[in-house]
Formats: sequence, structure tokens, C-alpha cells
Amino acid sequence: MERTAGHINGKFADADWTPIRYLNKDFSHQTLTGFLRMADVAVVTPVRDGMNLVAKEFVAAQDPESPGVLVLSSLTGAAQELSGGALLVNPYDRIAVAQALKQALAMPLENRRARHERMLEALHKNTIARWHETFIAALTGKSGPA
Repeated sequence: MERTAGHINGKFADADWTPIRYLNKDFSHQTLTGFLRMADVAVVTPVRDGMNLVAKEFVAAQDPESPGVLVLSSLTGAAQELSGGALLVNPYDRIAVAQALKQALAMPLENRRARHERMLEALHKNTIARWHETFIAALTGKSGPA
């Protein structure tokens, strides 16, 4: 990761701009939330995952007036919930991930706002309480919330 980030920064960075800030250390949740809010794009591409809170935290942290874009693996648990706004990619397809990143960086503001609004609606609808009720209902064989 360090070598790749260094190579990309060496090729594309300018005196007042660096494409990748690679920081390999722990940060407080408050600091991480600030990083998420400042990000123009989040690329979340695990090959197997559960609820994927990082993707959801990115959406929740964004400024609705000028939100960033989420590029998300179609294999994550969050993909179904956030498909109305995230750019879904196959994480094994490097070309598709690169194209989605290019699309995200060039996306017009109105498109970013509309996508963010859809994802935020999904987060408000699918709260942890709703997830808990659905999970317990599945375990007990009862029907979950509507």
C-alpha cells in the first residue's frame, strides 16, 4: 500500500495537492469521521463483508450540500441498501474499479446530491434497531418488521 500510494503521489501530486494521503496508524473515531467528511470519494471494495459500517459512516459523515461519492463492492452487505446511490463494482475487476473512480471524481454536484440523498434515506430506514429486529426474527422464525 505504501509503495503504491507513493508511486501514485509521485506521478500525479502537485505542490499544493496530493491525490492519496496514506496514513498507516490508529486515529480516534472523531478524527476518522472528519476524514470521511472531507473525502471526495470513498472506495470500499472488500470481497466479503457484513453490514459494512465504513461505507455507511462515509455516507452519514458527508456534507449534503457537497457530498462525496461512494464506490462500493457489490459483494458487501451494504451494497443492497446503498445501490441507489453508490457506484457498485466487482472488486476483482480492476478496470471497472478504475472507471468507477474516474466517474466519481468527475460526477456533477446535482448527481452527487441526488445519490447521497437516496443513500441517506436508506440509512434512516435501515437503522440498527431495524437490523436487530430483523435478525432476531430470522433466528426465531417469526416475521420481521415491514
